[in-house]
Amino acid sequence: MSKTTTPQHPAVSRDAWIEARKALLVKEKVHMRQGDALAVERRALPWVKIEKRYLFQTEQGERTLAELFDGCSQLIVHHLMYAPDWDAACPGCSFQAEHIDGPARHLQHHNVRIVAVSRAPIDKLLTYRRRMGWRFEWASSLGSDFNYDFHVSFTHEQLARGTVNYNFGTIDTDPRYQSEDLPGVSVFFKDTAGQVCHTYSTYARGLDMLLDANHYLDLTPEGRNDAAYPNWPRRHDEYGDDLKSCCGS
Repeated sequence: MSKTTTPQHPAVSRDAWIEARKALLVKEKVHMRQGDALAVERRALPWVKIEKRYLFQTEQGERTLAELFDGCSQLIVHHLMYAPDWDAACPGCSFQAEHIDGPARHLQHHNVRIVAVSRAPIDKLLTYRRRMGWRFEWASSLGSDFNYDFHVSFTHEQLARGTVNYNFGTIDTDPRYQSEDLPGVSVFFKDTAGQVCHTYSTYARGLDMLLDANHYLDLTPEGRNDAAYPNWPRRHDEYGDDLKSCCGS
């Protein structure tokens, strides 16, 4: 991969730069406060009681959804794309998974448990987790309706019709999303009586808020610049010699 170039910017004095930066800061603060207000509305959403009994295969054996909370009352489930017959999780979901371990070790001290769930058999998940060097709990929903009920997996019949119900029906016939498995995040709460409720889900671009690497790129002059990096992101052990050509090492 060759280096990319960014458009030339005018060179100005430090004082002129400070004035331009302060003007942008006003807009950044508006954006931040709008995000805070959205978070309040997100927490105010009504909840749905989970009546169906879902079973998962984990490293510790079979577990129910309620047991995945593991002492916490809040559970975040990453729906990572890994169909039963695939040899690896998709590169995009592998990129998403890179953002789990760091926060997870802190969030467990904030009454939040993070678990990944995929349809591939548990042995495949654990083998791939070792390859990637991850530590988060990864459960298999193979044989369960869980992925289908939360609209991140789709039957062959649905795909044959060219229609899926993804992102609350806002994405249905877009060919980019015609896949048996798609990404998402779902959030659950368990009360003291053991009742589990579904509180929130997000899909597609909604997951971007969890991808810190993208937001680091947003700080740079080049930005995300997807056109210049068409094969990015990859699984982290598949970049080869790109680092030398990209960063000039």
